[in-house]
Amino acid sequence: MALTLDDVRRVAHLANIAIDDVEAEATLVQLTRVFGLIEQMQAVDVAGIEPMAHAQDMVLRLRPDAVTEEDQRDLFQGIAPEVEAGLYLVPKVIE
Repeated sequence: MALTLDDVRRVAHLANIAIDDVEAEATLVQLTRVFGLIEQMQAVDVAGIEPMAHAQDMVLRLRPDAVTEEDQRDLFQGIAPEVEAGLYLVPKVIE
């Protein structure tokens, strides 16, 4: 995909980004490189290759699902301004 300076300026305008001619030319060069890389990647034949779930074939160790801290709810709610039925009450902010 060939981009022009007008394309870069138009995208900058749509994104509400102020860009001068020097920045537009630099951005055009960078975008051209990115699109060139994308074209190279799309040219690779991946037929018959199964997608990977992760870049490294590894299994994470799982820890036991056990409580490791004591219940401190009463301590924390004791300093709260308002509590009801174990829940913190907060002021309504949306009408």
